[in-house]
Amino acid sequence: MQTLLSYINGQWIRPTGSSLELRNPANNGVIAEVILGTASDLDRAVTAAVTAFKTYAQTSLEQRIQYLEQLRDAYAARLPEIAEAIRLEMGAPQEFALNAQAASGLAHFDSHLQALREFAFEYPSGASQIVHEPIGVVGLITPWNWPMNQLVVKVIPALAAGCTLVLKPSELAALSANLFAELVQSTDLPAGVFNLLHGDGDGVGQGLSKHPQIEMISFTGSTRAGKAITQAAAETIKRVTLELGGKSPNLILDDADLSLAVKQGVLLCMSNSGQSCDAPTRMYVPRAQYQQAIQIAAATAAELVVGDPSDPQVNLGPVISHAQYERIQAFIQAGLDEGAELLCGGLGKPSHLQAELAEGHYVQATIFVNVQQSMRIAREEIFGPVLVLIPYDDEQALIDMANDSPYGLSAYIASTNRDRALSIARKLRAGQVQINYPEWDLYAPFGGYKQSGNGREYAQWGLRDFLETKAIIG
Repeated sequence: MQTLLSYINGQWIRPTGSSLELRNPANNGVIAEVILGTASDLDRAVTAAVTAFKTYAQTSLEQRIQYLEQLRDAYAARLPEIAEAIRLEMGAPQEFALNAQAASGLAHFDSHLQALREFAFEYPSGASQIVHEPIGVVGLITPWNWPMNQLVVKVIPALAAGCTLVLKPSELAALSANLFAELVQSTDLPAGVFNLLHGDGDGVGQGLSKHPQIEMISFTGSTRAGKAITQAAAETIKRVTLELGGKSPNLILDDADLSLAVKQGVLLCMSNSGQSCDAPTRMYVPRAQYQQAIQIAAATAAELVVGDPSDPQVNLGPVISHAQYERIQAFIQAGLDEGAELLCGGLGKPSHLQAELAEGHYVQATIFVNVQQSMRIAREEIFGPVLVLIPYDDEQALIDMANDSPYGLSAYIASTNRDRALSIARKLRAGQVQINYPEWDLYAPFGGYKQSGNGREYAQWGLRDFLETKAIIG
């Protein structure tokens, strides 16, 4: 069992806090020990970043591109190791860990580098010269559900902008975060520019949010935690960008290819064991096609294989922790209590699990039908493999129900009429609207309306959040 240290000012250090066992969600076995940081460790990391900022902020665009290209190549060389770390720490199935989880980080390197080369850091406007400058020392707090994707889309634009940083990864995803720090160490990036400090939300997370020398916090996680971070940051008036929860609607229009739309919607909802903030967890189907959609959804769910993520036949691994498992079970029970009908899945673990997986955190792929818009399972983020199917009668009712949510991260539309889909997309209160399950666009801004957060990530959009704007007049 390895002990995971923190990386501060170009060196591996042992923080002064308590230790935490990192467990494999597939079998609940201990895989590492994470040493958590304290306030004194945080001060040390911030001091290193403050010192490094004085010179790193003045580096040329060409020099920053060179650093990032080195880091990108180091990442590509160790892609299988990164995937294996993600499989162990969060239970992502083997192929998904490599081709989605780890690969997403590499893809973001390329899109961010392209955006960096094209970005106008300085240009004339009227009688002024507009200059975009790094905001300063930033605190980055990343989640466990897409550990490399979310780490890269914060670290890379921060470094590209000329900021220095302190990263607090989720304590549940410490393996992959430490691998990333090893990649940084292998490059020529100056000491103190990138600092990684392990810790929990109440300790290092809150400390970063309050710290007077941190100019910005970028956080991805729950809406509850985002509120706490915003409150903690308010005293020092620092910039706060948040990518929070979601309860994304999936609008199946009456002209859609029903079989394809429902099947893809189910698979996308269940992907990553439902642990994606933009998962399409509310599927709206025309009432006239509702029974047919139910049959398609049931058949699709029946093909999913839940089990050991090291088994190449498995496409649904465990959820991250026992606490998350219990939370999902409580939501399933709430759906039953409120009168929703269980189409498949339900309470408890899959019956076919091998004995060695009995302690793992496995949730059945669960679909509810005859769901009312007012039910908790239709309104609250579950963050597990749970889908609700809701019938609708007309287009206006569909739009109203889709927007009837405190969240606004993503929305999905299935239709064979592009003009109609575009018209509806413009009426949806969401940061992204995806029509007919398109290919991933790394250059599209990612972020939400309402309680799904603020700010945007990916390529040029993420870069902007780490910059201050100065007007030089005269």
